[in-house]
Amino acid sequence: MLNTRIILSATWVVVTLIYLYGDVLRIYHGGEMAKALADMKLNQFVWLGIAILMLTPILMVFLALVLPQSVSRWANIIVAAFFFLFNLVGLPTYPPLFDKFLLAVSMGFNVVTIWYAWNWVGA
Repeated sequence: MLNTRIILSATWVVVTLIYLYGDVLRIYHGGEMAKALADMKLNQFVWLGIAILMLTPILMVFLALVLPQSVSRWANIIVAAFFFLFNLVGLPTYPPLFDKFLLAVSMGFNVVTIWYAWNWVGA
């Protein structure tokens, strides 16, 4: 069986790619959300917050591999639970069916991440 660190890192790669794929589809779709975002005049601190939010799963790819086991275990559980809840709350705000589907799949991978981290025993 694969090492738990590798599995956790892989779940974050998948989640990150799902988010990126959703963003690309949203740009090409050009729906109401894309138009609303294009018209928003967000300040640099909002953009910084968005950057930090979207950088987190990318960093988790690396952190799942290098943090000590107990720290990595809890970091994976907490961050995956946060993104699950964040996406659950945001799900109704995404009208296109492809968005709902991709968010549901990413939430499924958040659950997988939590499950593997929760059941992680030993180094």
